[in-house]
Amino acid sequence: MVGSEETRLVVVRGNSASGKSSVATGIRDRFGRGLALVGQDNLRRTVLRERDVPGGANIGLIDTVARYALDAGYHVVVEGILYADRYGDMLAGLVGDHRGVSRCYYLDVPIEETLIRHASKADPDYLAQVTELHLRDWYRERDLLPGGAETVIGADSTLAGTIGLILRDTGLAGLPPRVD
Repeated sequence: MVGSEETRLVVVRGNSASGKSSVATGIRDRFGRGLALVGQDNLRRTVLRERDVPGGANIGLIDTVARYALDAGYHVVVEGILYADRYGDMLAGLVGDHRGVSRCYYLDVPIEETLIRHASKADPDYLAQVTELHLRDWYRERDLLPGGAETVIGADSTLAGTIGLILRDTGLAGLPPRVD
């Protein structure tokens, strides 16, 4: 078992450019101290410099970091594409082992909208590295976890609306941030 009855675990999944990082950052910004952000891209690309492959080392690292933070009393947001066939077992184990409230969300954004969102990113180097061909190649329509474990949030939900929904749904909206 991991965490406590007071800790919250939030998983935010979806295709590239669906808004996952913006939602996760918004949750953390609205909540304040005491919420750990466990980003797949940071651990996979930056820490390990690993490609997203079945059985990749990042899968265990994401699990370990999330568990460590929960055991240290932090609320945790795990975010990333987190393909169901590669990360599903790890996520199910993490959610199943968590003592507190756990909620999973899938940002269901059509490919046409992801292309628009991607084009609006401010980093020209990133835009040059990640092309429309990449986005189309990575895209998986409704790549949901098995068993109806996720709340599906459509492209019509605003960023603020999605953040507010998750804060209310998980009970984070009513909890005080850490003061240390």
